[in-house]
Amino acid sequence: MKAFDPSVKDGVAYVLFAYDVGLGIGLDAAEKSVTAMTERAPIKHQRRAPKYFEFQPYPLRVTQSAPPHPIGDWRTLPNVETVLYDFGAVCVTYQVPLSGPFSSLSKLSELLYDNETLLADSRRLVEELLKGISPAVSKPQISSFYEDYVIFQVREFSEDGARARLLAERSPLLAQILRADVDLSSEQEVQDALSCQVTYGSEDLTLVDWVSAIVLDKGAEDTRAVLEFATVQLLELRHLDQLLDATLERYYQSLSKRRGWWASLLSKAGDDLREVGELQVESAVLFEGIYNAIKLLGDQYLARLYQQTARRHHLASWDSSIQRKLRTLESMYDKMEHSVSTARLEFIEWLVVFLIAFEIIVPYIRGH
Repeated sequence: MKAFDPSVKDGVAYVLFAYDVGLGIGLDAAEKSVTAMTERAPIKHQRRAPKYFEFQPYPLRVTQSAPPHPIGDWRTLPNVETVLYDFGAVCVTYQVPLSGPFSSLSKLSELLYDNETLLADSRRLVEELLKGISPAVSKPQISSFYEDYVIFQVREFSEDGARARLLAERSPLLAQILRADVDLSSEQEVQDALSCQVTYGSEDLTLVDWVSAIVLDKGAEDTRAVLEFATVQLLELRHLDQLLDATLERYYQSLSKRRGWWASLLSKAGDDLREVGELQVESAVLFEGIYNAIKLLGDQYLARLYQQTARRHHLASWDSSIQRKLRTLESMYDKMEHSVSTARLEFIEWLVVFLIAFEIIVPYIRGH
């Protein structure tokens, strides 16, 4: 019996590449600097939800032109959407129109996984954009690493009831698309890949995994915005974690090399303290900016979607790791400050002893 394989009548694959470009972006100043078409983009709720649960502030969406890129039998559209967040992140999104057999998406998913062509082009677009808005960016520097994610949105099938039948009859195919692995067939892996499901009504379904998501819904701009933000959040947490790792290693070596109060005085301990203090402030600002950028508590559907996506990205584990390293950095700062203070006190004590000895010895020297 031939396997059920519905035809995609209308759909789009959104290919995301997220980068960190600086400590923060002044969105108002950036909007004035950009010559391309821009938009301050709130979450466009597709369902009933309180209007005050939104991005704070609204990210800036910039439409850039790029040559269409062939990806197997598919091709990207010439317009690329770039989203700027105030906490220093940029997300570039390519669109690939979908049509034909649903099973073909497993091949497309594999082609999009770590796609070198789109990766290089996305970095080029970010570099060009950063040149134009650099005055609006605090400490501009594009991160060496990135986060990518694919959202397969099918707006309409040629057959009725395709959503339910795909879940019931083609669960391995759905897992292969989500994991970008055409050879995936393990029942345990299939169940794990399909474990994060979010629905609002009887006709929509969102499947979330760590490589990609499948959205079977006619209108899903709000769903895509949340998935996009979660990808950016993961990038920023990875960036902050890496920054803290490098800092802790550097200052641990600096502390371990110091011997005695004289070495502490001669070393650049004051500069180290100032640098660690600045990093603590910057890390706290970035950490708060990431988590305060979006408010979803009033929209139960989007809140459920975000929770599932956060679970897939292990955001709680990244959060715990960063919190632990921030506490370690604070402890290291206290030790460095104590070391410098002790060295200064010992120096003052020796200076007092020297002055007393000098006052005692000088009269004898004058007498002779």
